[in-house]
Amino acid sequence: MAHNSHAPQGPEGTPDPAGSTQMFRAFVDDGEPQRAQPAQQSGGPKVGLIVGVVAVIAILAVVGWLALG
Repeated sequence: MAHNSHAPQGPEGTPDPAGSTQMFRAFVDDGEPQRAQPAQQSGGPKVGLIVGVVAVIAILAVVGWLALG
């Protein structure tokens, strides 16, 4: 593992894991802007589900008509 000269050092010159964790959390918290919650769509998944069910019923009706006709 490479030596990071910018990481906080303990009294014996060993890396300080708590200091590294604090630096990482500060980087993550400050580096990423807060995201707004996406707006709820008015019926997105329901419309697709209904169209899919209607399509399956239509296909089964056509297959049944061809098989019996």
